Amino acid sequence: MPYSDPTSPQNFSSDLAETFEDCSLKELRAVKRYAEALVEHREREARLEEDEDTEERPEEMPDDVPARATLTIKEINDNRYYYWQWRDGDTIRSQYKGPVNSDG
Repeated sequence: MPYSDPTSPQNFSSDLAETFEDCSLKELRAVKRYAEALVEHREREARLEEDEDTEERPEEMPDDVPARATLTIKEINDNRYYYWQWRDGDTIRSQYKGPVNSDG
């Protein structure tokens, strides 16, 4: 069976296909590793977004706070306040909810 060159996917631009054709074997292997890692990352992000959409939201949770947020108490100047808190990548985000009632 004769060997034939692979064809690029139909949705690739000709510039992108030519860029890959000009790459060395070492560069192509690095691109392959990067593309596989990028696919895994995007699939994971999509699953997290899907999970976030299906989580049950407390009624008092604002729309701009993710469903995965937790309620946290912070003490500021001897006063206690509720904050919604969640992780956004490497950053911890907070949004004010209101004062903690001392009545229990």
